[in-house]
Amino acid sequence: MRIELDPQPQNAIPDLSVQYSPEIIRASGAFAMAPYRYSKLPLRLFEACRIATAVINGCTVCMNWRAQRDLRLLGVEGGVVDQSEAPDEAMYQAVLNGDLSTLSERERLAVQFSQAMGQDPRGLGEDEAFWSKLKSVMSDAEIVDLTHCTAAWMAMGRVAHVLGVDAACSIGGPLAEAA
Repeated sequence: MRIELDPQPQNAIPDLSVQYSPEIIRASGAFAMAPYRYSKLPLRLFEACRIATAVINGCTVCMNWRAQRDLRLLGVEGGVVDQSEAPDEAMYQAVLNGDLSTLSERERLAVQFSQAMGQDPRGLGEDEAFWSKLKSVMSDAEIVDLTHCTAAWMAMGRVAHVLGVDAACSIGGPLAEAA
């Protein structure tokens, strides 16, 4: 890690609030978990966008995270994992490698939205042709949901990677059935 933190073998993800800015870190943790608890997006679309954001952020734990497997490690039951259309490991690997060809048009546009939000928010805000395509496959409620999910992934994935927390996390690896 790039910061000093006492060992926490009991935590799958190191808890910075033990030593630093507890109020801010707890609030950011609630923001980070909100998409998993409250998003109404189909799980496959949600995870494709999350993985694409993880690639941009460079966060190792985020790229290895699988919501269906790892939420329970944090004590979270239900939420987005109860949504339809679960992803398989092939989808994760394809998106990790920049291959969106196996995604539906709706999933592909959603991933492109998350990627643009992470890499070119100004361009995204000005791309009326893209917005027209996105709005043809997603409702405004879904777009708002996805925007806030992407914001949480961007923020917390970047925090984890920049501080090196992703290197100290014990969550990781593809789903067992894909191994």
